[in-house]
Amino acid sequence: MTELHLWLRHEVRSTERRTPIVPADARRLVESGITVTVEESPQRIFPAEEYERAGCRIAPAGSWESAPGDAVVVGLKELPDAPQLLTHRHVFFGHAYKRQPGAAALLGRFTAGGGALYDIEYLVDDDGRRLAAFGFWAGYLGAALAVLQHRGRLAAPLVPTAKEELDALLRGGEEFTALVVGALGRSGRGACEAFRAAGIEPTRWDLAETRALDRPALLAHDVMVNAVLATSPVPPFLRDADLDDPARRLRTLCDVTCDVGSPLNVLPVYDRTTDWTAPARRLRERPPLDLIAIDNLPSLLPREASTDFSAALLPQLLEFGTGGAWVRSLDRFHRACREAGAGEGEVRHV
Repeated sequence: MTELHLWLRHEVRSTERRTPIVPADARRLVESGITVTVEESPQRIFPAEEYERAGCRIAPAGSWESAPGDAVVVGLKELPDAPQLLTHRHVFFGHAYKRQPGAAALLGRFTAGGGALYDIEYLVDDDGRRLAAFGFWAGYLGAALAVLQHRGRLAAPLVPTAKEELDALLRGGEEFTALVVGALGRSGRGACEAFRAAGIEPTRWDLAETRALDRPALLAHDVMVNAVLATSPVPPFLRDADLDDPARRLRTLCDVTCDVGSPLNVLPVYDRTTDWTAPARRLRERPPLDLIAIDNLPSLLPREASTDFSAALLPQLLEFGTGGAWVRSLDRFHRACREAGAGEGEVRHV
C-alpha cells in the first residue's frame, strides 16, 4: 500500500486563519508513518515553524499544484480559480452539492482533471452525523456578534481574538429577547452558550417548533440566530413581507448557515453575505433590522476552533480512504457531479 502523503495547503482567503490540522495532531500523523507537508501561510494561527518541529515538511504557499500526484491536499475553504484542471484528491468544504453559485464549475474542474473532492461536510458516520465540524464555534460567534450589534458594541473591521476577550465584551448591557432556531444542533448549542455568556437566556426552537412555524412569535423577539442547515426544501422562516410587518420587533438577525443562493435557503430575505470589513448590513430602516451573515465565523476564534476541529478530524485522517466515511464522501462527490451534469471523468485516485 502506498504511503499516505497529506499536503496542508495555504488558504487563499485573507481572513481565514483556521487550519484543519494543528501542529500537535500533525505530529501524531507523522509518528504514525504519514508524510505531512505544510505550506507556509502568513495568516494561519499556527506558524510553519511549529509544524516543522512536529516533523512536517515545509513548502511554499500555493505549491500544492505541483505536489506529487498521490498527495492528498487538505484545506478548509475555497480553492483559487487556477489551475483549471484539478488532478489531486482534495479534502475541504466545497459548498458545491446544493446548487450554490459556482458549484458546477468547481465540480467540472475536478472531473476534467481526474481529481476528486472529499467534502468534509459530507464526511459522516453510519447515521449521517458529521464527524468533524466547526458548528459549535460558528454558532457561538454568530450569537456573540448579534449581541454586540444589538447592544451597539460591534466594531468593524472584525479581528480575530481569544475567547476570554470576547466573553468580556459580551458581559453587561441591556436585556433583550433572543431566539435560536436549530437550538439542538452543534451551531445552535454554541449560540445558546454565547447568549448565556451575555446574560441572556434565549428561546430555543428546533424541529418541533419549525414544523408549524409561528412567525408572529418569531418576529416578537429582538434578536434571532438561525443555525438550521436544511438538507431538503422547507418553507422559509422569514419572507420579505415579514420584514415589512409593522408589528415586527426583530431588530438583529444572524444567519450562521449562510445558504444564500441555494434553493434550500431558509432565510431568502437577503442576496449576499456580509464580511469582516462590514459585518452587519441594514435590511430595513423602519423599524430597523440588521443582518449578520458571515461564512467563516469560527476564524474569529481561530485557535480554539482549529484545535477542536483538528481533534475530530485526526482519527479520520489516520484511516484516510479505508473507512466507510471516506467511501460515502467520495460517493457523494460522484453523485453531485452527475446531478450537476459535470460528468464523471476518470478519477485516478480513490
